[in-house]
Amino acid sequence: MRFIIITLLLSVGFADLSFSQTINVGEVKADTVDVASKLLINDIKVQLDATEALNNMYNFHFATAEKQFRWLKQKYGWHPLPYFLMGLSEWWKIVPNIENEQYDKKFYAYMDTALVLSERLYKEVNKVEGAFFLSATYSFQGRLLSERKKWTKAAVAGKNALAYLEECRGQEDLSPEILFGDALYNYYSVWVPENYPLLKPIMLFFDKGDKDDGIKQLKEVARNAFYTRTEAQYFLMRILSSEGKNMYEALQVAEYLHQTFPDNPYFHRYYSRLLYGTGDYQLCEKTSLEIIDKYYQRYDGYEENSGRYAAFFLGQIYQTRKDYTNAKKFYKEAVRFSSKNETQQMGYNLYSLLALGEIAEKENNQKEAKEYYKEVKRLAGRKDRAWEVAKKNLKEMD
Repeated sequence: MRFIIITLLLSVGFADLSFSQTINVGEVKADTVDVASKLLINDIKVQLDATEALNNMYNFHFATAEKQFRWLKQKYGWHPLPYFLMGLSEWWKIVPNIENEQYDKKFYAYMDTALVLSERLYKEVNKVEGAFFLSATYSFQGRLLSERKKWTKAAVAGKNALAYLEECRGQEDLSPEILFGDALYNYYSVWVPENYPLLKPIMLFFDKGDKDDGIKQLKEVARNAFYTRTEAQYFLMRILSSEGKNMYEALQVAEYLHQTFPDNPYFHRYYSRLLYGTGDYQLCEKTSLEIIDKYYQRYDGYEENSGRYAAFFLGQIYQTRKDYTNAKKFYKEAVRFSSKNETQQMGYNLYSLLALGEIAEKENNQKEAKEYYKEVKRLAGRKDRAWEVAKKNLKEMD
């Protein structure tokens, strides 16, 4: 599922274009700017220009961010930097619901253009910076290709990313950004075979990493990098929470990301999820109600996928408090969101239905309870715990 991640997700953010195909690189000339002597991505003026745009993008204020990216394109149109930014912008439109393919075409168009300009940068202007952008762009393309289960193309993109990354090693000016790729490689080259045994033979062709070193490196990138800082924090949050023993540390990262980018639906729901997982139900209730409110106010990215998370958490919280009126209200919302999002066979929907059945039993509504349990059995696989619980509950009711 995440094979391409080990090929180094150098998710640096840069770009713009209102186009439907790769641009003609003959239209932009590198010799119009004296850049051969230094790296553009380390130019403090460029970083200042990009800071507000990146913050707006991560905060899902895409219209404002993309207007700023277009200004960067006017200044640096010969460089892959502005085109990659728009590719990253399209990627973050996908993140809240990874199954949504409506942004794929523009994402690939921006990244294809970044590749063309990176290649020319590599050959004609600055080999180190060109290699960096080639590695970053290939890895980012591989990231989406792997999500779309296009494994062969993803593997090719990953191989290219690794090759160009090797050319960047040892460049002190790029070290915080390159370290991000090393960190992900160190962690996921171990994690992938642990979680996907069928991929172990493939992993024999890669050097073995170290998960603890990967986490340490991610923390360093999160502190010191410019372009990859937020991406490092994103992965750090996910990795620490998946490790289980680091839930509270993951919660700290999630809290920072949510407070810094309060309108980012992915950070918002992940923070809510970690609050639920660590037992802070009071704050989880608050953040989950905010998610539902933003969904109905049509905030960018707050769609049914975020809604079903929040509604399920709220149903659980109110059921624990024996507030069955509100519990039923939000469980039914979770079911409705799952239906609209076509995720009826996933856990939040199945366990919402189970909970509705249990509440119906408590309210002596046996007929309704049986309907909920039968629906769980219809949707769940026989090996699913929800199927077993529904079967057991139906048997006890007979």
